[in-house]
Amino acid sequence: MNIVLTGSLGNIGKPLAQDLVQKGHMVTVISSNAERQKDIEALGAKAAIGSIKDADFLSVAFKGADIVYVMETLDAAGGFFDQDVDFIATINQIGHNYKQAILQSGVKRVVHLSSVGAHMDKDNGILIFHHNVENILKQLPDDVSIKFMRPVGFYTNMFSFVRTIKTQGAIIQNYGGANKEPWVSPLDIADVIAEEMEQPFEGRQIRYIASDEFSPDEAAYFLGQAIGKPDLKWLVIPDEQLLGGWLSAGMNPQIAKGFVEMQAGMGRGMLYEDYYRNKPVLGKVKLTDFVKEFAAVYNQ
Repeated sequence: MNIVLTGSLGNIGKPLAQDLVQKGHMVTVISSNAERQKDIEALGAKAAIGSIKDADFLSVAFKGADIVYVMETLDAAGGFFDQDVDFIATINQIGHNYKQAILQSGVKRVVHLSSVGAHMDKDNGILIFHHNVENILKQLPDDVSIKFMRPVGFYTNMFSFVRTIKTQGAIIQNYGGANKEPWVSPLDIADVIAEEMEQPFEGRQIRYIASDEFSPDEAAYFLGQAIGKPDLKWLVIPDEQLLGGWLSAGMNPQIAKGFVEMQAGMGRGMLYEDYYRNKPVLGKVKLTDFVKEFAAVYNQ
């Protein structure tokens, strides 16, 4: 098949492109960075250099594709410490760009990387942008089939713990405890997306993606063992204290408030209610695998 991927060669995009090329598909990878062209071509894929903020560019890039894979990230909107970025509005516009490009190019099969929490129109914090883009894409005509992929929290998000472990000797968040929650490896996300691309498309479908389930206390234990800090604790502080720390560090208020609200929803379990109603088979990469990667980053 002729498959077009957004997301450049990120944590999901690179293994996904590699897998699809190995399976014999013709793959085009969209990247805004011209320097990525040689890396994309080295994988056996074609590069399309341009911006997902440009609907006309996307329309041309999508033309003739059997499937397009669309994703949007906060990084695509701007830096977390940029005070002038309206992340939600910017990503909404990216969603409209995808919708316009799909219509103009005539593509009939779409895979959209969304997120756990996208079923909620409130109390999901910064994840509201995934809810918004899902609903923008649902406005496409019925003859456009869409698979909404909803991964849970990425293991790689735990790299943000490194700073407080080094400066304060603990993981510090606004939720924690002994209740298990799901996490996912980008490698397992790529595997599921590649699998779904070779399955039939019909209407609008949703699939959750997760690799392992463990509690914050268990995460602290295994991360601590991996980095030589066997007494590492996951400490819980009030929402207001976490928010104040992030704002005083200069974080964009929309991002800071959005993450605090999202994590509060994780702690209360609200974010995972639909996940547990539609629980997937867990992937291959477990916490015990990821902690080796975490230790390598921690010890850099």
